[in-house]
Amino acid sequence: MASPEFAVPSSTRSLKRVPSSPRTLFSSVMTVLAFACAALALIPLIAVLAYVLINGFSRLSPSVFLQLPPAPGLPGGGFGNAFIGTLLTVGIAAAMSIPFGVIAAIYLSEFGRDTKLADGVNFFTNVLSGVPSIVIGAFAYSAVVLSTGRFSAVAGGFALAVLMIPTIVRTAAEALEAVPNDFRQAAIGLGATRMQTTLQIVLPSAIPAILTGVMLAIARAAGETAPVLFTASFNRFWNRTLWEPTATMSRLVFDFATSPFRNQQELAWAGSLVLVALVLVTSILSRFLIRKKK
Repeated sequence: MASPEFAVPSSTRSLKRVPSSPRTLFSSVMTVLAFACAALALIPLIAVLAYVLINGFSRLSPSVFLQLPPAPGLPGGGFGNAFIGTLLTVGIAAAMSIPFGVIAAIYLSEFGRDTKLADGVNFFTNVLSGVPSIVIGAFAYSAVVLSTGRFSAVAGGFALAVLMIPTIVRTAAEALEAVPNDFRQAAIGLGATRMQTTLQIVLPSAIPAILTGVMLAIARAAGETAPVLFTASFNRFWNRTLWEPTATMSRLVFDFATSPFRNQQELAWAGSLVLVALVLVTSILSRFLIRKKK
């Protein structure tokens, strides 16, 4: 009896697919469908970017970053105070959220893994990430604005920090868990304590991925409107302290886009373009850090 390898002549075997076979036809149809769906998904993105670029670029100039918003009906002006206010509120939010988020991630991935407390923290972090931003704005209004008696950049930063914490915790925890266990075992084998291993070996290895999550959180916070409506309010002048109403780019776009005056509408489009550019820059930086890590 012939062995199985000689049962079928080699000349009759072929790895080529028959074009008319049902499996090949199904694969081709699904491939075309996948490309069509991807193209349809890109159409709204391209349309929004093109519309913002066309309407905002004509009004964008270096002077708009140095001037104050114009009064209704007056020409000229800019959004210099709103641009600075956005940097202030986002900077305050980053200073509040990054330490808490990274420390919580270190506990979840290195010290409290598989504990009930860690499961509870993960659960409430996931819940917080799904809470609407307007609810967080109302919470920050009750917690900060009512207690201090004023709208301020600090109140706006607090609201944005609450929004940023879930993203930072989840991305930082995943980054720390992605560090190979061999690094931990080698450090402990050399006599390092668990804390030394975490701070000197694990955390530096995960920093690029952690920075990526931080930038994604910053990009989200910079474009939020609802939280700053409740907390930072608006100001047509330059800020003197952090404890006074503060203009932000998102609030300026919200107010000027619905204005009946053309000059303010043009500034709203220019502000929208600046916000899109900020998000684009942070996304590019995050991709660069991921590629550098690899």
